[in-house]
Amino acid sequence: MTSTEERLAAIRGGVPARRHNARTIAALTGNPGCTRRAVLDGAGVDKPKLAARIGFPARFGQSRFAITRGNAFEAQVKADGGAELLRLVAERLGVPVPAAASWTDLGDGVADDTAARHRRSAELLTGATPGGTDDTAALFDHPLLGLDVAGRRVHLEPDLVAARLAGRYHVVEIKSFPVVDGQADPAKVSAAAIQAAVYVLALRELLAAAGHDPELVSHEAVLVCPRDFANQPVASLVDVRKQLLVLRRQLDRMARVDALLAGVPEEFTADVTAEPAALLAALSTVAARYAPECLAACELAYFCRNEARGHTGALGRPVREALGGVAEVAEVLALAAGERAPEPAQEEAAALLRAAARLRADALAGTPA
Repeated sequence: MTSTEERLAAIRGGVPARRHNARTIAALTGNPGCTRRAVLDGAGVDKPKLAARIGFPARFGQSRFAITRGNAFEAQVKADGGAELLRLVAERLGVPVPAAASWTDLGDGVADDTAARHRRSAELLTGATPGGTDDTAALFDHPLLGLDVAGRRVHLEPDLVAARLAGRYHVVEIKSFPVVDGQADPAKVSAAAIQAAVYVLALRELLAAAGHDPELVSHEAVLVCPRDFANQPVASLVDVRKQLLVLRRQLDRMARVDALLAGVPEEFTADVTAEPAALLAALSTVAARYAPECLAACELAYFCRNEARGHTGALGRPVREALGGVAEVAEVLALAAGERAPEPAQEEAAALLRAAARLRADALAGTPA
């Protein structure tokens, strides 16, 4: 065991590291500048238990109803060997619907043997390279892929991978949120795009390791959702190039765990068996970068929000960026009122604040600006 591994084990209290999955990896991209989250995720800390231990339990997650509905919709879309799914994907890609396609369930028979399932997935997926002797369309149900996260191998299971359609591989994500009048919830589409990017990256790495061109995996994932609250599926293309860039940067940052740990006190621990007061004190020694968006993606968000009270960052990234070097809400109010002179780095923000204060005063007085 290396000293780095020893330190990571000490941070999480010596318990086994919590396993990542596509959802948790996707969530890493939500706030890539947060050192606290990067350290905790790099160490494999059980953040839900940690949040509950310090009195700020996480309040998000899928309901059982949503999970059941999602499983039922996925089963419907994949029925009959994926015939309807094949039609949807082919039509969305603008290619003729194949008269036939192979269907391989990569979770069938070896679901409990992770190593065997991963080997079989790798063999069949790398053997389905477009342009070979066999150009028959191929659909792979729940293949098992892998990705390195902070030095640990994570197993990932996309809903489906379509090969040899439009000359490329396409990751297919099946979601149960509706598309109404051609529009879906932007937040849910964004989350699905990031999750699809995780699978695209893992599949590209698999092909590259086998000596194939990773660009054979399309940057356009296929998103299949129910149309207008009915069970009729509709397919859309989601470009995940931007998400891939963010994901690569964050994974590269977490791979350099030594650099992350350099700014963390040697005695820092997130051992969930420690006293809450000690954990609260320890967490405060590692820099966080709270933003309201964290509430939907990080288990520690409610603690970080409480910690950030009175700071401009708690008002959102646009506010924090617009105010430049003004970190405290009290400073903002003082600068806006002209009660204190700005520092050189705050002059532009102070001018904007004074102008905003004048506009507000004029509006309250009922006079033209």
